[in-house]
Amino acid sequence: MRNTILILRVFFLLLSLLGSVLMWYVVGDWPFPVVVFVGMSIAVLVILTDMLLQGFSLRGMSALTFGLAVGALIAYMLSNSPLFEPLESDEELAQLLFLSQLSLYLVCMYLASVVALRGKDEFNLVIPYIRFSPQNVEAPVVVVDTSALIDGRIAAICESRWMGHALLIPRFVLNELQMIADSSDEARKEKGRKGLTVLNRIRAMKHIDLRIHESDVPDAEAVDSKLVFLAQAMKAKLLTTDYNLAKMAEFHGVPWLNITNLVKALNQEISVGTWVSTQLVRPGKDAGQAVGYLPDGSMLVVNNARDLIGEDVRVEVDSVVPTSGGKMIFASYKPDDAQV
Repeated sequence: MRNTILILRVFFLLLSLLGSVLMWYVVGDWPFPVVVFVGMSIAVLVILTDMLLQGFSLRGMSALTFGLAVGALIAYMLSNSPLFEPLESDEELAQLLFLSQLSLYLVCMYLASVVALRGKDEFNLVIPYIRFSPQNVEAPVVVVDTSALIDGRIAAICESRWMGHALLIPRFVLNELQMIADSSDEARKEKGRKGLTVLNRIRAMKHIDLRIHESDVPDAEAVDSKLVFLAQAMKAKLLTTDYNLAKMAEFHGVPWLNITNLVKALNQEISVGTWVSTQLVRPGKDAGQAVGYLPDGSMLVVNNARDLIGEDVRVEVDSVVPTSGGKMIFASYKPDDAQV
């Protein structure tokens, strides 16, 4: 892409040089060096303007165009109102009215353009960025927040090809992730680097539709509100592991996907007679017992397995006892039937 733009810029400079030569040939009265200098200066100025507009998105362009059109319409209506009708045919008064109308055009178009650019995230009708209507989108869109990237399990879900959504990463989420990775706190820095690693891992997956939304939030405290607003404006879902953010999205009517809830839903249903695999980590209270933990954090007490601490075993569930912290499972190790 950069090479293509560079070729276009060189081609534009050559055309500008040719145009300068033609201008000198037609005018004739101006010195050749002056004509070439003026023409090439204008061309360089245009290219510099192009480089300054590098981060200007198509959404911003459409919003600016709409703002200019609305500003021009308002200025036209005001300038043709009775307020600007001259009371008498006076040349000075006519010049004053002309300058007033010109100033009105500039002010109205500037203000309308600024308002349109500030509200460009709401600007979905002129040129849609992600979706205009549901039938125009091949896959549903989900907005990913920082906590989901730091959590890391989203990468494994994407690798399993169960993710049926296009992943939308807002620019302000990337900025927040970079800020965490640059933190002086080692714990936060490690989280930020993990999030960036997960993002690069997802980006390398060819079957995942990963999109970067060019949007930013000046106030870091407004990131959660911006995520909810963006998902609502895009008619997309929100992917997060932040419980408070999920509840905020639910309050605003935004569908949300919580990876933690997904993991809980995929946990194996434990009942009497079920065979489960676990790693025994420490002795139990009674003689011969060993303790392990299931993926959902449930404690598994295994009889006749103290000698197997540190090993992976397959055991049969004898009973399930509900507790205030979840459930405690008792099982028995049967060497003849166990298959690790």
